[in-house]
Amino acid sequence: MTDKLLNHRAEGATYAPPLLLGPSLGTSTRLWDKVAPELSITHRVVRWDLPGHGGSSAGLIAPGATVGDLAALVLRLADALGVERFAYAGVSLGGAVGLWLAAHHPERVSSLAVLCSSAHFNGSKAWEERAERVRREGREALAGLAETADARWFTPGFTVPELVEDHRRADPEAYAACCDALAAFDIRAELPGITVPTLLVAGREDPATPPAHLREIADAVPGATLTEIPGASHLAPAERPEAVLAALRGHLDGYPKRGMEVRRQVLGDAHVDRAQSRQTPFTARFQDFISRYAWGEIWTDPTLSRRERSMITLTALIAHGHYDELAMHIRAARRNGLTPDDIGAVLLQSAVYCGVPAANSAFAAAQRVLAEEETEQD
Repeated sequence: MTDKLLNHRAEGATYAPPLLLGPSLGTSTRLWDKVAPELSITHRVVRWDLPGHGGSSAGLIAPGATVGDLAALVLRLADALGVERFAYAGVSLGGAVGLWLAAHHPERVSSLAVLCSSAHFNGSKAWEERAERVRREGREALAGLAETADARWFTPGFTVPELVEDHRRADPEAYAACCDALAAFDIRAELPGITVPTLLVAGREDPATPPAHLREIADAVPGATLTEIPGASHLAPAERPEAVLAALRGHLDGYPKRGMEVRRQVLGDAHVDRAQSRQTPFTARFQDFISRYAWGEIWTDPTLSRRERSMITLTALIAHGHYDELAMHIRAARRNGLTPDDIGAVLLQSAVYCGVPAANSAFAAAQRVLAEEETEQD
């Protein structure tokens, strides 16, 4: 079965939102080495290799292949991994795959990022000529193309030897078939029908797919945004990983919004509104941190129920003597389904492991909160 699937590398928690990362022609999963580990903190990241590149079988592609054929392989991989819907980001040919998926399978794509790519690749002639040369000369042609890869991929003086080596080691027939796909690709007429949230990222120094190509897509896809990265050429994730990370996080990261929703559900609108009203420029980043990390990532993790999280939170607050926070989270525990008896049992458990004086203060705080609740009900 493995030789029927694209070679891939998965990182991050299996329950995290899935994110598929596509490569450019001549590279491998190593294109994302400086970006994927950071993205895997918040996503289940799956990077994949083109057929005949990296660890993918050359037999997965045949002469006359299309970008649609490559997209079908990506969907087969997603199905094998049990991933129904995913965010997608891809570079160059990998970006073209993302555009095709968003246009033809929008039900599978939650968001799209297209990096250093195009809706067409300057016509078919140059790609047809490259495919013919590689088929004729084999690895000798790939070695020659690898010698000029730095000029096409990076700004002067920059290189990533591992990626150049990927180019040199690619299977000639599979590489040529990928050139066939690039030669036939033109999705311009379908761009206005793309409805998924779309980010375009252009390397300002990119000679292969200059910013105008990304701007063309941004102008055609409804609601799309465009980011240009100074000092980046065609393989921006390798050359300017920090800038690419910032762009992708801003596009992908729904945690602050989702976190605020969960924060309101657990703590109540009145408390959150008070916290927000007291926010200043000095505390704004801290409030964002709470919403994004505590509520958007931890409290949304389905491993534990909210009821279980409330029990753990009460115990931790008692252990550290945070009684003002404890009162707030006793109210939250009631919203999360804990009865007064449940809360009392947690406080008794805490008396054993956190100490009687701590539990004494906790019982006093809990009694006040529960009395206030009864008064409000009356």
